[in-house]
Amino acid sequence: PGPPLTTPSMPPQYLTKKQRLVANIHTTYKSSSPYENEAMERINLHTPLSIRSSFAFPLQSSTNRRDVMIGGLWLLVPVVGWLLNMGHRITFVHNMMHGRAPMPAWNSYRNLLRHGSVTFLAMVYYYLPAMLLAAYYAVAPNLFIAIAAAAFFLTATILIPGYMSHYCVDFGIAQMFNVRASFAHVRASGRAYWHAWMIAITALALSFTGILFLGVGFLFTSVWFWQVAGFSFATVMAQRHALTMRTST
Repeated sequence: PGPPLTTPSMPPQYLTKKQRLVANIHTTYKSSSPYENEAMERINLHTPLSIRSSFAFPLQSSTNRRDVMIGGLWLLVPVVGWLLNMGHRITFVHNMMHGRAPMPAWNSYRNLLRHGSVTFLAMVYYYLPAMLLAAYYAVAPNLFIAIAAAAFFLTATILIPGYMSHYCVDFGIAQMFNVRASFAHVRASGRAYWHAWMIAITALALSFTGILFLGVGFLFTSVWFWQVAGFSFATVMAQRHALTMRTST
């Protein structure tokens, strides 16, 4: 998994790209404005992963809460709102990986839409085998085909956070479609990756309580869930050094 997430002490010119990124995270956390420091020091990529820290991350500051509200309102716009929210998740994780305050991240809608669209296309790419097998099953039902479709669907779902977190580093599109690299990122993250999945699934279940608030509440609790998941997987990848450097694999 690589060395611990600590600030390298050697001169910058002798650091690897991975070490420079880690050093940048440390430096920026210490040099931000007092307001940013207060928010970032409470819960950031150095915070040990837990349900408490992940659940609190989207709500830990007025800026974060504002981004949740904006995301919920955008979900009222079909398709485009979903893509923008996906782009927002990519953007705030990118900010954190480069040592900047995660939010506000609703600042460049063209970029948000681009990141969301690229992420969606990658999802289609990963789910394509399962979709083709499901279509074949609809025409010619077969137990083996059903099992294979379910297996491909589950595998794609497991890999998605891996390629998304990697894309967040430097927006390398080719890496998103590298299935072998996605497997490697997940494997390198170890048991912490499954811890992040446990947190994400729990947040997903809780997000449905938003339906109790006239149904409209779910718009905002679902955005909260996306941000919990994004933060959880980004924390694992950063701390395990699985995705802090663009690779050529």
